[in-house]
Amino acid sequence: MAEQHKDGLPDGVAPPRKKTNVRFAFACAILASMTSILLGYDIGVMSGAALFIKEDLKISDVEVEVLLGILNLYSLIGSFAAGRTSDWIGRRLTIILAAVIFFVGAIMMGLSVNYPMLMAGRFVAGIGVGYALMIAPVYTAEVSPASSRGFLTSFPEVFINLGILLGYVSNYAFAHLSLKLGWRLMLGIGAAPSVVLALMVLGMPESPRWLVMKGRLAEAKVVLGKTSDTPEEAALRLADIKEAAGIPADLDGDVVAVAKRTGGEERVWKELILSPTPAVRRVLLSALGIHFFQQSSGIDSVVLYSPRVFQSAGIADKNKLLGATCAVGVTKTVFILVATFTLDRFGRRPLLLTSTGGMIVSLVGLGFGLTVIGHHPEGTTIPWAIGVCIASILGVVAFFSIGLGPITWVYSSEIFPLHLRALGCALGVGLNRVTSGVISMTFLSLSKGITIGGSFFLYAGIASLAWVFFFTYLRETRGRTLEQMGDLFGIPNMADDSDQQSSPGKEKKTSSNVEMSSSTATSSDIRNE
Repeated sequence: MAEQHKDGLPDGVAPPRKKTNVRFAFACAILASMTSILLGYDIGVMSGAALFIKEDLKISDVEVEVLLGILNLYSLIGSFAAGRTSDWIGRRLTIILAAVIFFVGAIMMGLSVNYPMLMAGRFVAGIGVGYALMIAPVYTAEVSPASSRGFLTSFPEVFINLGILLGYVSNYAFAHLSLKLGWRLMLGIGAAPSVVLALMVLGMPESPRWLVMKGRLAEAKVVLGKTSDTPEEAALRLADIKEAAGIPADLDGDVVAVAKRTGGEERVWKELILSPTPAVRRVLLSALGIHFFQQSSGIDSVVLYSPRVFQSAGIADKNKLLGATCAVGVTKTVFILVATFTLDRFGRRPLLLTSTGGMIVSLVGLGFGLTVIGHHPEGTTIPWAIGVCIASILGVVAFFSIGLGPITWVYSSEIFPLHLRALGCALGVGLNRVTSGVISMTFLSLSKGITIGGSFFLYAGIASLAWVFFFTYLRETRGRTLEQMGDLFGIPNMADDSDQQSSPGKEKKTSSNVEMSSSTATSSDIRNE
């Protein structure tokens, strides 16, 4: 007769999933991911507000592109500070801090009377966005049960797109107001969601990983019990987190002392940057490559400057411009939801290659349509060319959202060995933001130099190089465990970050000896917890 567990189930049969726990983890993930709305809203609202800001403040195109793109560079400050801050005051309070900083920045922008004051508001808001960009996926992944972690950790990307859509809607709603009031309300109203977010987050539990890092085991057990599918999973998650924090497995109690772990950072820099093995170099180049091509293929030029692009396509009325821009936001949001449900079903490479291929075709179509319109006398309407431009813009954002957008973050977070993952992901995020800033701050100047149609032909060429890179260099990672990932890339001891080898007959399982409070902590640090 089969041996029975204390829950009455036969040995080897897992207890049924607790739906209440799944719903609780789902609610926590939703609340944490809502911080990503702040970044999305800023991207969306600035695309339309820039039209009115330029007219009201009498600024040049160069000042406009700097205004729009500089936030990506400012956000790096918040992103790198968020890791240290969240380890100091906790994940939950860091989310509240991000909302407060963005609130101050939004108010400053809404009350701006000149360009310098507006740039100061962008600086403050950028730091808040950087905090939100880093802490949302970290908290979400740390509270998510294994059965739904992949699904829940995709929420930040979903909420970024929802924020972009809300920004576009705000543009459309306030466009009919006076010139001096309209754009200020568009920017200032962004303070409202940050207040709501800060109040809602007060009802969230603290991250179990942070609680364990502080030695507060009793509180961590309570949170894990509420966010795990079964008591057995909660116990396993606690054991893994204790191991990562350097707490002996047999040490228990409500509050325990946690020794600070040192000496690993030099080794990480040496293995990843200074003298990497061929296998590690391939992993690093794969991550940096996918982050670079995600932004250099021009998605920010389409999203941030869509009203300007529609204007170049022959749509003159501002209400129609902003209405067409709302369609971009709806398309982007719908297709990111498609990606959320298909990412683990079809694999990384098929979606990535399909996404990039579709973007190439759409970018070529957009460049062609804009070039045709540009070669006709000003004031001449060419309906078919306008239709091609609109369809191409929607195609670019749709294809980006089903692959290159979300997969970049997933792929780069799962291919690094545990002890190299924090630094590797930080390098990827840094390159991503810098590339995004460069693209955003050069689009108008580039359009004047090689025409707006030529700009999108250039992006299509970069996307073509990206497709070749993805096809020849990136390997499929869907469904692979951490150990199998090591076999895929030829990295032994993928999950073992210690310099010591396991004793015979006993597999050694450890986590990073790099201090987990590094400012580069990301959701990838706990994806394979």
